[in-house]
Amino acid sequence: MEHPIKVALVRAVPVLPDGPGWWFEPKFDGHRTVLRRTEDAVILYARSGRNVTSHWMDLAVPAMRLRPGTTLDGEAVIWRAGRLDFPAVQSRAASSLERARALAARHPASYAAFDVLEHPDHGPVAARPYTDRRALLADLLQDVGPPIQATPATDSRTLALQWYDVLQAQGVEGIVAKPGRSPYPFGRRTAWVKIRHADTVDARVVGATGPRGRPRALALLLPGSTRPRLSARLAPVLAARIGAALADAPATGEHRAGDETYTALSTELVVEVLAGSGRHGTLTVARIR
Repeated sequence: MEHPIKVALVRAVPVLPDGPGWWFEPKFDGHRTVLRRTEDAVILYARSGRNVTSHWMDLAVPAMRLRPGTTLDGEAVIWRAGRLDFPAVQSRAASSLERARALAARHPASYAAFDVLEHPDHGPVAARPYTDRRALLADLLQDVGPPIQATPATDSRTLALQWYDVLQAQGVEGIVAKPGRSPYPFGRRTAWVKIRHADTVDARVVGATGPRGRPRALALLLPGSTRPRLSARLAPVLAARIGAALADAPATGEHRAGDETYTALSTELVVEVLAGSGRHGTLTVARIR
């Protein structure tokens, strides 16, 4: 298997699927992270394929307990006061290495593993059905212990809906449903579906206001729209991350959206947006996709 991989993607749906063959997992609010245990080390990859091991050494060190030849897919998360703290995850990911170490000492991370792609005894297993991979995952992590743990999973839709209601208080953002017979869908958004507590959409970035390195707001194209809209003011940590992602994007002119002027940018960057109520509701950028 070549690394870094193209991770499986999830498609938003309004309700959980019903019928036989579906499995359900809580959707933890963290940073998508592939964890690879080689013969000599542990390597962590972000969804983009970037090596982020140095930012998550508090996961890499305990992951050395995994057997060489293991590759997992999951979420790097941070728990604070019994809740998932996504802003803390964002702060860690966007920080310098020195600050990342300081943040790890104050708020250590956990790894919620939901899939296994390579197994030390069986080699690449991504082509096997989800139910087989799930059994292999549980067996691999049985004696590893926190902070590396498998996410809960069930084939009971009733229990999944209870999770959806009860676990929101802990910061769990929704439920992911996966066909039990499906292989791992590398880079595709067709097999896995999710329902979330927040109404979110993916929007393409077409411009920004303010300094390029730390934009104040983004000009966004929502699905099905041809007219850009400006987002609400970006949170500081998120602005820094987006600024880094837009650093090399060529400017293509100045345009207006509503009453404001923005710098148009040529970029493929996509962000996840919390859409406010109404056709012209506020667009709050939650994260980079």
